[in-house]
Amino acid sequence: MTPVTTPFGFATEAQEVIHGIDLSGRTAVVTGGAAGLGVETARALARAGASVTLAVRRPDAAQAAAAEIRRSTPNASVDVRLLDLSDLRSVKAFADGWNGPLHILVNNAGIMAVPALETTPQGYEMQFGTNFLGHFALTVGLHRALAAAAGARVVSLSSSAHAFSPVMFDDVNFDFVPYTPIGAYGQSKTACALLAVGVTGRWRDDGIVSNAANPGAIQTGLQKYTGGLKTPVERRKTPAQGAATSVLLAASPLLDGIGGRYFEDCNQAMRITKRPTDFSGGVADYALDPGNAERLWDLAFRLISCDPRNR
Repeated sequence: MTPVTTPFGFATEAQEVIHGIDLSGRTAVVTGGAAGLGVETARALARAGASVTLAVRRPDAAQAAAAEIRRSTPNASVDVRLLDLSDLRSVKAFADGWNGPLHILVNNAGIMAVPALETTPQGYEMQFGTNFLGHFALTVGLHRALAAAAGARVVSLSSSAHAFSPVMFDDVNFDFVPYTPIGAYGQSKTACALLAVGVTGRWRDDGIVSNAANPGAIQTGLQKYTGGLKTPVERRKTPAQGAATSVLLAASPLLDGIGGRYFEDCNQAMRITKRPTDFSGGVADYALDPGNAERLWDLAFRLISCDPRNR
């Protein structure tokens, strides 16, 4: 498999990636689209003419972000809808309420390093349940809309933190393994990378492909439990730079028909065999393994289907 390279890199901003691309007539959903990376991603897609839905936990608070995107793009087709990824009932309501084709789904929202073990309303570890399982349920719930687009893309936000843990298939909820905030976050981000592999492997014939994005180190609300970024200053990005890889995977013709891969700094990442200690990036084999993706898909499907409170 030849690695995908692009003219873009570490310092590229989302507006540079989207330049010259016309998304008129296309629809997009960006989870967590009212702040941080999400709002920059949504703004870039709207600037290119897409109808963009900001899927957020606090719709009232997100109205200001939507209004700002409309003013700055200008694009009147920016709306806000309720989505709480930690609660599968909310995810189901969002998917059931979607009408028409969906061309771009950016699974952007997330939480990081929750200090103590917490669970979702359905009883799943909070980071796995929000970052991965909620997005898995959303993606599966929107399958028909994605297939109707005849060429849809799903962007799955991962992280360099995936290198802190593979998916612990026999104990995703930390019932036996001692809970650690970064271990749980790492597991969830490995799962997000595997989601891209699973979507592409299962749905390519439906015209749907997916890739995983590591946006890099960006100071946002994501670090509220960590005391801020620990990454060296020279390796940090602005939100506009961090959103560039997501926008590339969502909209660039350079990625037409390409799926099941992991990108960082707007290029396909190199494979690594051990966790780097120098913030150099890369992707672990276990995060792209088709067998792991298949096993995770089966596990996640059971988890979202087994609790009557989800329906």
